Amino acid sequence: MKVIVCVKQTFDTEAKIELKDGKIADAGINLIINPYDEVAVEGAIQLKEKGVAKEVVVVAAGPDKAMDAIRTALAMGADRGILVQQDVAADEYARAVALSEAIKAEGPDLILAGHVAADDGSSQVPTRIAEILGYPHINVITSLDIADGKVTASSEADGGTQVTEVAIPAVISSQVSWNEPRYPSMKGIMQAKKKPVATVAAAAAENKTKILEFSLPPSKQAGIKIEEEPDVAAAQLADWIKNTAKVEPK
Repeated sequence: MKVIVCVKQTFDTEAKIELKDGKIADAGINLIINPYDEVAVEGAIQLKEKGVAKEVVVVAAGPDKAMDAIRTALAMGADRGILVQQDVAADEYARAVALSEAIKAEGPDLILAGHVAADDGSSQVPTRIAEILGYPHINVITSLDIADGKVTASSEADGGTQVTEVAIPAVISSQVSWNEPRYPSMKGIMQAKKKPVATVAAAAAENKTKILEFSLPPSKQAGIKIEEEPDVAAAQLADWIKNTAKVEPK
């Protein structure tokens, strides 16, 4: 079984985001594998360790610096990588088209990805890939079993857990609770430098969306503290709610 894992390079989740000239300033920002995709990489490697998968291929769409995300996945234990060269301005639709073409050329049995990216939170690309390829899709999985040409997965659902079974090939997108990604060992890092990574041009596709403006959320205002006897504090709080916060009663 060949498993492909789609990864995206994102800002470090601890990075402080700043804007410059209406755009996100990336100077000095550490770039990492999207944490949700890292879980998918770990899941694929575990399938290989169990003898279920024979090859794990990591695919990323983006500029040349996205190669770092691929190398990290290779250091974790993936076998080879594919960089689909694409402008960072590509939206979720264009990215899904580019990734789908690369995946189609590989003919995998299973496509894994994190269910969402930590930077834009759109949660669209895996679903779009499944739609383009005509494959079944299971989202936000927390466990996965493969047997007899079928995937059985547990997923988060409102108030409970959903168990879904689909035939392969299939697209599976994971929740972070699926597993705990391993840290690349020094041996793995050294081996990753020798593992093959192909570079291909992205399939042409026009964006469906256009970003008009970036803005940071407003700074939080200082709260108020009322230190009075209960009857006085209650009156002051009611006055604040009505005349300052202007909460409309229903």
